[in-house]
Amino acid sequence: MTTPIRATAAATAAGMPVGAPAGRRAVEPVPRWAVHAAHAIPLCVLPSGLWRVALVLGLAGYDADYQWAVWERPYVIGLSVVSEGLALLALGLVRPWGEVVPGWVPKLGGRRIPVPAVVIPSALGAALIMMLCAYGVLNQIFGFVEPLNENGEGFPTSGPAAWALWTTYAPLLAWGPLLTILTVAYHRRRRADDAPAAIRPEAG
Repeated sequence: MTTPIRATAAATAAGMPVGAPAGRRAVEPVPRWAVHAAHAIPLCVLPSGLWRVALVLGLAGYDADYQWAVWERPYVIGLSVVSEGLALLALGLVRPWGEVVPGWVPKLGGRRIPVPAVVIPSALGAALIMMLCAYGVLNQIFGFVEPLNENGEGFPTSGPAAWALWTTYAPLLAWGPLLTILTVAYHRRRRADDAPAAIRPEAG
């Protein structure tokens, strides 16, 4: 006779969550490359946020005499904080809290998160990020937007200030593609986890 303790030990050894339905294979592990990609996204977003903070503090080497409106500094700082927060959400595509609601959440803790609830927002976010990055690059080249300040320049176009701008914003171009790849990997892994063992070929 199999005791509950032995059943739990067997499920753990097989890589299956305790209480998983019979016939389900071991949970697919998160590939190491996906973990690295998820951690790279916040690092890609961080430099541009630091540049905006330096801009607010007058340390960006550009437009130090600009007269800020009351709302502009909080907006720029808030943009940096929100951007970094959104970038950190990519970790949910490789961490348990992106698949199961954390236990501390009232009434929902421990429940599996539906795949579409993660994949759809993530895919839409990746598409939006790539469109914004494409617009930013094209605007820098062709100047679609009118000058933003009284000196006739919206952004630095030459010198150390321009290089600082381009260097800190260039990593953002990787955010959208990395998020797209992670979203596809997450979708495939979750679908593989949810498929019955009878219809899934063993790896290898």
